[in-house]
Amino acid sequence: MGNSTAEISSKNISHKVSPSIAETYLAKLLEQADIRINGDRPWDIQVHNSSVFARALSSGTHLAFAESYMQGWWDTQDLDGLITRALCSRLEKQIPKLGRLQLLKAMISAAVLNKQNPERAFDVGKAHYDIGNDLYQKMLDSRMIYSCAYWPGAANLEQAQEQKLDLICRKLELAPGMQLLDIGCGWGGLAEFAARRYGVDVVGITISKEQQKLARERCAGLPVDIRLVDYRALEGQFDRIVSVGMFEHVGTKNHRVYFETVRRLLAPEGLFLLHTIGADKTRHGVDPFIEKYIFPNGEIPSRHSVNQASLNLLRLEDWHNFGPDYDRTLMAWWHNFDQAWPELKERYDQDHFYRMWKYYLLSSAGYFRCRGGQLWQTVFSRPDSCREYRSLR
Repeated sequence: MGNSTAEISSKNISHKVSPSIAETYLAKLLEQADIRINGDRPWDIQVHNSSVFARALSSGTHLAFAESYMQGWWDTQDLDGLITRALCSRLEKQIPKLGRLQLLKAMISAAVLNKQNPERAFDVGKAHYDIGNDLYQKMLDSRMIYSCAYWPGAANLEQAQEQKLDLICRKLELAPGMQLLDIGCGWGGLAEFAARRYGVDVVGITISKEQQKLARERCAGLPVDIRLVDYRALEGQFDRIVSVGMFEHVGTKNHRVYFETVRRLLAPEGLFLLHTIGADKTRHGVDPFIEKYIFPNGEIPSRHSVNQASLNLLRLEDWHNFGPDYDRTLMAWWHNFDQAWPELKERYDQDHFYRMWKYYLLSSAGYFRCRGGQLWQTVFSRPDSCREYRSLR
């Protein structure tokens, strides 16, 4: 038993791994991140079903770890702390190769298939954004901004999201009478803010029927037009274009088409602001847990893909990274969700949904806390423009 690490190699691992051998192997692996099995510290793992060890090794992916948590096989008092320690210690790099087949399969699928083609464009709207406006109303700020807030000097989520919206409007140099296109307008929070505070006319587009309905109610009486349409079908020209938290659904295979569409729609002296989660490394596909339970067909863009897809189409004016602010945003969302759960639980699949949503929010916080994920705001102009642009923070 003392040589269990050698016994469980990428060559001999199977779906019938001995629970005791699997536990010993994982205990040694977790020690590298200062995590103990059935330890007494908040971030330690408390195991309720010993089958979790063999399951984690035979599947070897974040999905198996997440699903076993959703099923109540293990717990921890500090889920985001545990995830942060595991990610910062790069434990996933040491999972046996056979156990990474599921992740490899997802990556190959993303590389070969266009999972974000026009026929699939509305999938994520139905699967995620249409599950219930009540959930998002309770979890988010009053404007229902479902993207990273901007926290410098802010005392709470409401202030941080308003700061983010104002930062975007100032970066875009909005002025009364301008035509603003909001690609992925969500529940209309930015459209309403820009119309009221900066006097612009807004066209907002979404792939969610529930978002469109609520956004239209929110923006009633304002010069705001909320449409249910895929970005590729848009026509016209706009002084300013903004896209917040939508680019993660575009997919690498469509990045060039996305920037070509923006170039086609952007006025000669216009500005485009892209607000997106990003990663330093290019990786096709998305985490299997996120793909299956949260955002189907999602894909986090890399620095390389953003640069290459926009090259010779748009001029990069500014690149602002405030990724650590997403950790704080996610923790605020988790607090709101947890506080509201007594009101929400009758409408959802009680314990299963609660644990799934908790894992989603807190594991995502850990991802940004260990700096695996970034949050970028990039500003572009047309390359044939002679305008001068000054960066803002």
